[in-house]
Amino acid sequence: MVQIPSKSLTLAEFLQLPETKPAKEYIDGKIIDKPMPQGKHSAIQGEFVTTINSIMKPKRIARAFPELRCTFGDRSIVPDVVVVTWDHIPRDENGEIANLFTIAPDWTIEILSPDQSQTKVTKNILHCLKYGAQMGWFIDPNEQTVLIYRPKQETEVFDKLDLILPVPYFAKEIKLTVTDVFAWLLE
Repeated sequence: MVQIPSKSLTLAEFLQLPETKPAKEYIDGKIIDKPMPQGKHSAIQGEFVTTINSIMKPKRIARAFPELRCTFGDRSIVPDVVVVTWDHIPRDENGEIANLFTIAPDWTIEILSPDQSQTKVTKNILHCLKYGAQMGWFIDPNEQTVLIYRPKQETEVFDKLDLILPVPYFAKEIKLTVTDVFAWLLE
């Protein structure tokens, strides 16, 4: 049986499609299924959002969002956690948080899920950096390693348990070690 390739969608056409669970992403003209988060992924993601928001949100420095669609640079991606500085959070005409985020996050955090492509996740982090993100974290629960990406700098590998992980300047009050991040899996 010969398969006829389906018509590729434009970004605008993709954005008109209904949202799905798990989310789909639009990358290089293709629709990519994002894997459904599993236990380790969800635990780290939830604790991360809570930790960041408990420190940054009351001071109106930044806010963390889980699984937020961000559309910029001809892509529409859904990082596991995005952190946006207070002055970059899109607002609607009522001053409320907008539904559409057409900017790169200031800090993008990806947590590798089983059977997820490391290359795809890395490409999304690099895309965010290209369009203005200050930092990207790639968390690998199985390896208990955090890779830190910054614009135009060498990738740093953190697998020593007691080292404080680098954060963007605006988040300097957040002090987390590799042990702290992976201890969330023991709670």
